[in-house]
Amino acid sequence: MKPENEKPPGKDLPTTPPSVELLLEKIRLGQKPAVETLLDRHREPLRRMIGLRLDPAIAAREDASDIVQDVLLEAHKRIENYLKNPVMPFHLWLRHIAKDHIIDAHRRHRLAQRRSIDREQPLVRNGLTDQSSMEIARHLVDGGITPASEAVRKELAERVRSALDELEPDDREIILMRGMEQMSNQEVAEVLNLTEAAASMRHLRALRKLKLVLAPETENG
Repeated sequence: MKPENEKPPGKDLPTTPPSVELLLEKIRLGQKPAVETLLDRHREPLRRMIGLRLDPAIAAREDASDIVQDVLLEAHKRIENYLKNPVMPFHLWLRHIAKDHIIDAHRRHRLAQRRSIDREQPLVRNGLTDQSSMEIARHLVDGGITPASEAVRKELAERVRSALDELEPDDREIILMRGMEQMSNQEVAEVLNLTEAAASMRHLRALRKLKLVLAPETENG
């Protein structure tokens, strides 16, 4: 006989979160709570994506989280239209909405603060942390940088950010998508309207350019 307090097998096992596809199907069936669950799941990836691209002069006035909230509100209003014609994966659809809101933020602040924002500003300093900068560096310079001190790590992280600032916008964008947002080559190809082969080649070229800016002696030696 089983002990009286024994729990059924598997009762305390963590449940697997529903997939995006399942949540979308629930929304199609009219289950409104699934909308909030779906959008909340994408909140942090959107915040990271927006933070990486928000002009520092604007980020000082408008927090990336506020823009994320606007993106999610718009997505909530438009999700029925998306379900009628899902031409791309849901997270890429959200990304397109976010890109429009980033452009709108730049336009608003450019009109309000022409003197300080019209100048060309680096676009990656606000969201690219020391840790993420170091991850890029490890993949580019001799495959394994292990700086001994915090000061050296911070210096290297700053070099990576400065190197990214020097790249052409297209090169910087594809490195951010692949390296920081962890997008697949297929997803990048879809966002940029390229073949997968072309997207892969563009990424490799961008990495070579970044490596040359970050450590020219490696390329020349």
